Amino acid sequence: MGSIDGRVALVTGAGQGIGRAIALKLAAEGARVVVNDIDADAAHDTLETIGKVGASGVAVVGSVTDEEFAGRFVRTAVDRFGALDIIVNNAGYTWDGVIQRMTDEQWEAMLAVHVTAPFRILRAAQPVISGLHRAEREAGIAHTRKVVNISSISGLDGNPGQVNYSSAKAAVVGLTKTLSKEWGRYQVTVNAVAFGFIQTRLTQARSVADGHITVAGHEVRVGMPDERVSELEAAIPLGRAGTPEEAAGAVYLFCAPESDYISGETLVCGGGYHF
Repeated sequence: MGSIDGRVALVTGAGQGIGRAIALKLAAEGARVVVNDIDADAAHDTLETIGKVGASGVAVVGSVTDEEFAGRFVRTAVDRFGALDIIVNNAGYTWDGVIQRMTDEQWEAMLAVHVTAPFRILRAAQPVISGLHRAEREAGIAHTRKVVNISSISGLDGNPGQVNYSSAKAAVVGLTKTLSKEWGRYQVTVNAVAFGFIQTRLTQARSVADGHITVAGHEVRVGMPDERVSELEAAIPLGRAGTPEEAAGAVYLFCAPESDYISGETLVCGGGYHF
């Protein structure tokens, strides 16, 4: 039995990278996981791996930016497991460019996936969470729920070429702080994890990365110049990029019972590095 045994967790963008690692970590600690990804094969692969560790879960395939997604995501947790305990808003990507070359579409895409999508999911979850809390309070049951929103050190310190992404991730911090004040009465902690340089397909050296991902019909270049990767790793006090599993560990800290009295905070998971 893990420390969150039986809890029901929603994780967006859980088909690969950090999201997959988060889903697997929560499952390993006993949670039942509602796995989301835009890629059906990736989502079901994560779900299959969850099953191999003896945990249970369900996949909800689709883009978090679709207007109908939030309600479907939350309903799946309630219909399948009858509960909702943890929400991790992880899904996202980058679409970089300096401001004079950035299109409205690039700007709006980052706000949609990093800010509007979490907002909609949390809005859809509110009636469920308030109802569950009311029933628990009347029954004399003490139960703390968790929300973990994913930000970035780009949102805390800024990063050239990422005015859209940095602005969106800064907004995540504001969302987190405000909701921690609104949802404290429901015994929900709301925190954020701001990642630094973590090894994913978005941050791989371009000599080894695929080079592009397709989002909403657009090819978006990913990966970083090899020399930039080397520079970043040299600047990190721990001397290397973090792994997805280490990133998942930071998220888990806010999901575990030991953090039940921590709310409205942003934890930097970056090996000591700041821009």
